[in-house]
Amino acid sequence: MSSPPAELAQLTAIHTLGPTGTNCEAAARHYASSRGLSVEIVLHRTLEEGMARVLDDPRSALLGCVVYPDLHGLVFPYLDRMVLADQFLFDTFPMLLAAREPGVRPTRVASHPAPRALVPAGVEVVLATSNAAAARSCAAGEVDGCITTRPAAEANGLAILVDHGPVPMGFTIHAHRALARRAA
Repeated sequence: MSSPPAELAQLTAIHTLGPTGTNCEAAARHYASSRGLSVEIVLHRTLEEGMARVLDDPRSALLGCVVYPDLHGLVFPYLDRMVLADQFLFDTFPMLLAAREPGVRPTRVASHPAPRALVPAGVEVVLATSNAAAARSCAAGEVDGCITTRPAAEANGLAILVDHGPVPMGFTIHAHRALARRAA
């Protein structure tokens, strides 16, 4: 177990992308556990919504993913209040092409923007706010396939069509400058 940077030892919450079943949730739980942090993991529909909550709570941080399409939008607008305080590598859950029906090639696939390159060529992409939200959309019949994680596919009773396996991924921790100053 490695220790977090000193300022992060004071955290009470890590906000990240939800709903349950996202790679960000798994990474947040791993980060807290591997660093001996006793924090609440708070899930949001988007990382932008999570950042809005973090800005109001100086003892919380945001966990982002380096392939999040607008990660720059979570850094540069907040340079006066937030710092990129830590980063780490963590394998994602196996990334899947899943569907409601086994063996049927989907024609409309829900995907978060980051892994949409995993959607087969010639298939319509419907953007979702997370991999777990894509699975829920598929299960609800809004689309007939999705790019998602294994836990989200299983939770929604989806059939696995293609297993792309886990992806080594970078994750970022964004914390308040004020918290960093108190620790110095």
